[in-house]
Amino acid sequence: MNLESPASLAQVSSPRPRHLLTPANLLIVLGCAALALPTFYTVATQTWTTEQGGHGPLVLATGLWVVWRELRGSKLDLRPGKRAIWMPLIASTLGLFIIARVTGVLEIEGYAMYGSLIVAAYSLFGAAPLRALWFPLIYLSFTLPPPDTVVAFVTQPIKIAISSSAVSLLYALGYPVASSGVTIQIGQYELLVAAACAGLNSIVTLTALCLFYVYLRHRSNVRALLVIAVAAVPVAIISNFARVITLVLITYYFGDAVAQGFVHDFAGLLMFSVALFSIFCIDQLATPVVVGHREASA
Repeated sequence: MNLESPASLAQVSSPRPRHLLTPANLLIVLGCAALALPTFYTVATQTWTTEQGGHGPLVLATGLWVVWRELRGSKLDLRPGKRAIWMPLIASTLGLFIIARVTGVLEIEGYAMYGSLIVAAYSLFGAAPLRALWFPLIYLSFTLPPPDTVVAFVTQPIKIAISSSAVSLLYALGYPVASSGVTIQIGQYELLVAAACAGLNSIVTLTALCLFYVYLRHRSNVRALLVIAVAAVPVAIISNFARVITLVLITYYFGDAVAQGFVHDFAGLLMFSVALFSIFCIDQLATPVVVGHREASA
């Protein structure tokens, strides 16, 4: 009668993951590349070249670096995901991707493609790497443009609020100014408060950079991450309010050509730098409170 040690019994009874370099898995990888590359090319040529999506390449580069940093030296339990979970999910995301691709809705196509890639990663490697990469997976989603309906829903009230607030302040200071919706009239000039001057671009870009900053500084402190991410919204709106005031005054004193040229871009860059510095200051003030609260609760 042969007796085996408990260690050898554990080795026999423990399930071993399949080898990852199988023809089926390689086919899935090629399918993911064929799915992702055309969409990313369209996003890069149509969105990343605009002010709204100019942060995309930076987010992609830093996001891939975070993925490499999280996976470097980590020992994850890699095993295929459950078919009962990933098969209906991949069918849903691919179906949505095909519809968006045919109809030309780039925003939905991008997120459907991204969802399909995540589901494909789960089917190959299981849930362990997805849990380990939860932050870069969220962070990399900022490379894709938000849906137009969300853009319109968010920007319209912000644009109206910034326009009316700027006009109220300048009128109280004695300037000949009035507004109609998102249009501001000052003197003989008329300005349109576009989405670029209404906080959306700064909110998206600031939130992405703040997430990266919090990851580097606080890593797994979810409370600090939420505090800084929430603070990015009012900071972006206030900084853009100051930008609109500045551009309106420049237009009034120096003319529309000056305000819409280099000064327009410089004012946006300056206000964004001030907003980013404000986020750093908020983090310095909030960190002792957040860390102290966490230590007290522990």
